[in-house]
Amino acid sequence: MFRFSFHFLVVVSIALMSYMPSASAGERQLIILNWSDYMDPALIEKFEQRYDAKISEVYYSSDDNRTEMLQENSAEGYDLILASDSDLYLYAKHQWIAEIDYSQIPNIKHISPRWREATEAAGKYAVPYFWGTTGIVYRSDLVKTPITSWQQLFQPAPELQGKVAMVKNAKDIIGMGLKALGYSANSADRDQLKEVESLLLEQKPHVATYDSINLDESSTMLSGDIVAALMYSGDALMLAEHNEHIRYVLPQEGGNIWVDYFTLASKAKNVELAYAFLNFINEPENAAQMARYVYYASPNLAAEALLSPEFLSDPVIYPDQSQLKSSEFYQRPAPRAQRLRNSISANVLR
Repeated sequence: MFRFSFHFLVVVSIALMSYMPSASAGERQLIILNWSDYMDPALIEKFEQRYDAKISEVYYSSDDNRTEMLQENSAEGYDLILASDSDLYLYAKHQWIAEIDYSQIPNIKHISPRWREATEAAGKYAVPYFWGTTGIVYRSDLVKTPITSWQQLFQPAPELQGKVAMVKNAKDIIGMGLKALGYSANSADRDQLKEVESLLLEQKPHVATYDSINLDESSTMLSGDIVAALMYSGDALMLAEHNEHIRYVLPQEGGNIWVDYFTLASKAKNVELAYAFLNFINEPENAAQMARYVYYASPNLAAEALLSPEFLSDPVIYPDQSQLKSSEFYQRPAPRAQRLRNSISANVLR
């Protein structure tokens, strides 16, 4: 979803794939389509040294942007694709990803069955990477009333107007808009979807940006230009490193529970190296180190045993069942509902 974790949009034209970083002579290259800042550079270097290989990442800015990139050339040019749970079925249907031979990933044994089969197609096409929630991040020092509800983001008070950040992701803005109205994030009801369209259009004049905001010292959230934003849980914690007034809340109506998965591109050129990487990142010590870097919950049970009590008890990273009871996984919409959702997002985001 977060998810998360996305900080800078690196615009890459698939038609210009030849301009991507290339490996030196004799050096193998693994090309990964990913969110930016979603892997610990120290672990990348460790993998490169162990396998005498080069990792090159191509970044996308949202789930929708990733799908558009894959559509442009039928997913050619990648070895691994980091995908959200709700897109796995679509990517498999388009034959952009291949079935995974889990016997090539011995460390898969460390991953909880809950996350291996959390969503449609996950059990055949995917290796869980991290899971988290979609909620609201805000500056507690710049609001009069603590934010606890989606309505406070979608119908912002005067102090928030013009200082709200959303994401350019149809599933999130529509899904969480539906939650704000008391409906399921997966609603296919036409009247409910038209109601959320009206809510989004009413909110639009008060939204400063639909692009992801930076999570470093240059962030508009730190300057106060943005006061509240739809955001993924771990991203909020990265921001909180820079300001003690950053708060993340899973709203009272519930949010989205998401899982990010690594998938094997169907046109991968370095399949053996891709499997080596998937096994490498699930070595318990490596998985724990990656979790500490991105501030997300690991599906790797052996890694959790290596994480500190403070990390495991952080309610932003590991919300308890009372916080999750009203939250939902995104489900694949029926074709008619998907067409209406596409129309709504085009109307709002144009």
